[in-house]
Amino acid sequence: MTTGGEALRLRSRVPDGPDVYRFEAAAGVVSPDSFRRAELLLAEHLWEESPGRLLCPEANYGVVATLSGERADAVRMTESSARAARLCRRNARRNGVEADVTLAADLSGLPDRWDTVAYAPKPYTPLAIGAQHVANALAVLRPGGRLFLAASKRTGLARYERVLAECCGDVERVADAGDWRILRGRRPASVDPPEYVTPRTLRPTVNGVDLELVTVPGVFAASGLDGGTRLLLETVGPSLPTDGRILDVCCGYGAIGAYAAAVSNAAVHLSDDCRFATRCAERGLRETGVDGTVVTADCLRGVSDRRFDVVLANPPTHAGDSVLSTLFSGVADVLAPDGRFAFVHHRALDLRDHLEPFDSIERLATGAEHVVFEATRRAGGRLRP
Repeated sequence: MTTGGEALRLRSRVPDGPDVYRFEAAAGVVSPDSFRRAELLLAEHLWEESPGRLLCPEANYGVVATLSGERADAVRMTESSARAARLCRRNARRNGVEADVTLAADLSGLPDRWDTVAYAPKPYTPLAIGAQHVANALAVLRPGGRLFLAASKRTGLARYERVLAECCGDVERVADAGDWRILRGRRPASVDPPEYVTPRTLRPTVNGVDLELVTVPGVFAASGLDGGTRLLLETVGPSLPTDGRILDVCCGYGAIGAYAAAVSNAAVHLSDDCRFATRCAERGLRETGVDGTVVTADCLRGVSDRRFDVVLANPPTHAGDSVLSTLFSGVADVLAPDGRFAFVHHRALDLRDHLEPFDSIERLATGAEHVVFEATRRAGGRLRP
């Protein structure tokens, strides 16, 4: 295996398929600089099997499905990340594999039934979410179909083994590699998937505005409205326009967008890469009793054909410089002439390198841990072709 930044190559050791598999990765997906051991272990094991109709939930950038494509009768990948789903499509195409890719937070709406599920839980996946993936995957298997799961102690092996035992009764360990194990469960004749994920309702009040927001494990600030978002809203809320367009980018469960829709008659749009987050945002708008348009998209891809008078964000600074640069340049592109971009971040960070597309930067507020800035671009953004 050789790696080159975001281009990964894997030499084939079998007669079928290409001599070298090539994968594109990117910042913001799991392990963009090297292949995950769990995924390679699953792919190696499936090569000795006859997977039939293969389903790969949370496929990351498509390694297991792509490497197994020659052996499968049909392949579908699902991803809750719009960025990862796009990479799955690209990597299947570039390696000559026919595969369907679905952007989804769960598997309950999938058509058809599958013979095999191959799942490698991501290291940061909350165990409740991972357990729900397992339960829902069993439900879309045909009776007798097999679910293969690759995990280690660090990624919740014991918990997943218990979940499979609860749903299947019989669980086997079919492969080992260091700390990693492949578990196999078979779908019984009937499955009633347990509910492992319980949405939580938050009821914060900001500037006298009552919000009703819905969260699930794994979304940012799931247990309560974070201080940075509150500071941003308290700072810019009174000056939001009464009409025009407002965008809440990287919206998470939609606190900023719900507030904006509650205090303004503007057309409010909310966007996030994560389908778990945007499902929560949709519910939060309904529970708060306001209207807004929610899209699941990587950075500004879902709204690049529009112009916004105000863009608001608590950006995902943990995602790295590449994601932040794409995000901030995309915001500059969608700002209307004389539009405003207000954002908040931790005081310890310095985001000046990402602000070159803007004409002016002004500090609006400083809190105990966060700071709010406003950036403007007098010329407005460029329409993308």
